[in-house]
Amino acid sequence: MGGAPYTQVGGYRPVSREATVFQPEVMGTLPPELNGTFARIGPNPLGVPDARRHAFEGAPMVHAIRIRDGRAEWYRNRWLRTDRVCAHLGELPAPGPRHGLSDDAGGNLVRHAGRILALGDGGVLPIQIDPDLATAARVDFDGTLSAGFSAHPEIDPLTGEMFAVAYYHEPPYVLYLVIGADGTVRRTLPIAVKSPPMMHAFSLTERYAIFYDLPVAYDPAAAAGGSRVPYRWRPDHEARIGVLPREADAPDVLWMNVDPCYVFHPVNAYERANRIVIHLVRHARVFDREPLRPGESAPTLWRWTVDPRSGTVVEEQLEEYVEEFPRIDDRYKGSHNRYGFAVAMSPCESGGYLAGPGLLRHDLIGGRTETHRFGPGHETGEAVFVPRRPDAAEADGWLLSFVYDAADDRSELVVLDTADFTGEPAAVVRLPVRVPHGLHAAWIAD
Repeated sequence: MGGAPYTQVGGYRPVSREATVFQPEVMGTLPPELNGTFARIGPNPLGVPDARRHAFEGAPMVHAIRIRDGRAEWYRNRWLRTDRVCAHLGELPAPGPRHGLSDDAGGNLVRHAGRILALGDGGVLPIQIDPDLATAARVDFDGTLSAGFSAHPEIDPLTGEMFAVAYYHEPPYVLYLVIGADGTVRRTLPIAVKSPPMMHAFSLTERYAIFYDLPVAYDPAAAAGGSRVPYRWRPDHEARIGVLPREADAPDVLWMNVDPCYVFHPVNAYERANRIVIHLVRHARVFDREPLRPGESAPTLWRWTVDPRSGTVVEEQLEEYVEEFPRIDDRYKGSHNRYGFAVAMSPCESGGYLAGPGLLRHDLIGGRTETHRFGPGHETGEAVFVPRRPDAAEADGWLLSFVYDAADDRSELVVLDTADFTGEPAAVVRLPVRVPHGLHAAWIAD
């Protein structure tokens, strides 16, 4: 991750103000079936970026484009009203409880039980936002959440329940949580760990929850120095994954060792022939030589095949592509899927693994990968898949992503038709402003 701090380079630079753009220009034809809001979240430091701070510590900002009936109605960007942001802007604090080292819920966006939630790591409570991106309040699921939450829950597409593993550096356990379709926590199960890990990722199959206990763990020295993300590569922390029945009443986790690595983002996990198959993006190590940056080894696509009967894991690299931010057709979460999408990363000249020059489509059964390249000077972040119809075949629909154009120093929303994945976009929404490269994206359908 050499070079200048990623927050100060090219499309990574933060923006200094909130903006609203009505009826941005559309090139091509927006599919009339796309009715909703495409949004992305990520750190956007207030004032001058501080290279001494962790890359994930910037004040969270949400960027979104509202689409309806073939038109782009508006673009907005808004800081989440965290305590730091409110103090900087001279506003009253947002309502709701507090938990953790900060309230920087800038890692992910989900919609569940009628709420749009911004999520973060390390004990952060969710922050609910309104459809126009205004901060509503911090939430603890109507008083049923006993501590912090997670940046990466999994929503069961069949039941509508949300599953998560939440970690915080103080207790010697992580919390396995099940949030019902009504938006309240119905299960809280502590899972003992040897030292507090950054358990960023979590996977769900039809019958099992999968835990990733990997060698990025709490660093007291970083915490003493004031870091809001006090986690570092810890070679003394063994690498293992855990398998727990989804409806277990006791924390009887089957732990299995894997080679040292880190996983920010699994692709998907499912059961097949008494095995659990996990596709994931694997980093050899992170937060080690450059502990303030999000990665320092080339992340690649792997398959882990877990045999719960023998307690073994077979690890296999599938591709040489450098990639991150994998997504699938979410209708197939936890079940056997064929296709996966990811961001094709460039070399580390820009200083981070948050954006790249194109998108990948993996055929995980056929073993084939296609690339959509956005052209010279263009970089994209995470893409979100939207099915063409509720009953469309797997991965038949559209991919939406923000793409940065370095020549104009501005961004656009690109809509790809997966029926012509490597071809020209179906539509491009041109913005007169730049959307900094961020973290996760979401499609919030009407």
